[in-house]
Amino acid sequence: MGLADITARVRAAEAAAGRAAGSVQLIAVSKVQPLERVVAVLEQGHRLFGENYVQEAAGKWPDLRARFGAVAVHMIGPLQTNKAKVAVDLFDAIHTVDRPSLAEKLARLAQERGRCPALFVQVNTGEEPQKAGVLPADLDGFVERCRAMDLPLSGLMCIPPEGEDAGPHFAMLAGMAARNGLSGLSMGMSGDFEAAIAAGATHVRVGSAIFGARNYG
Repeated sequence: MGLADITARVRAAEAAAGRAAGSVQLIAVSKVQPLERVVAVLEQGHRLFGENYVQEAAGKWPDLRARFGAVAVHMIGPLQTNKAKVAVDLFDAIHTVDRPSLAEKLARLAQERGRCPALFVQVNTGEEPQKAGVLPADLDGFVERCRAMDLPLSGLMCIPPEGEDAGPHFAMLAGMAARNGLSGLSMGMSGDFEAAIAAGATHVRVGSAIFGARNYG
């Protein structure tokens, strides 16, 4: 695999779904990847990356942005409320808005700065107790609450339960987004991004298939 292979598969999945070429954004998930692998993908021209940890991203991306120019970096991991201030200044989008306390903190920061990253609400479509995300039954109310705080919601995000068919979860997320007038769908990873694109994904998150296996050491 590699960037060229994954990009070709994304384009093929768009075509198979009758969608316009380039309608899906490929987020290269660079968390815990050696710097030389990230640089290699940047040198191939890719400019959209995903990170799970604020501290790691803060140590990596300012220098890389200075070196490579306009690079978009999205937060796709759980965000602690006490790291929100750094996250708002560092990331172009946050895909993991999952609780009222975080939404309130982001709203305060947005008002102070006069700007805010694009925001996606994470939905726990499998209702897994160990997983972050707003429960499906609570989603409409949470979206309404975020909008009342003038938060710029772009869409919804989910991580389907491991070992389950992801298709029904993608369909559920697409339905909830449509119902709430949200166009962004952050769903699909290395093993299922083609199914996510068929279900309407606007952002797919692919890491190891682009960079190679992670070494958590």
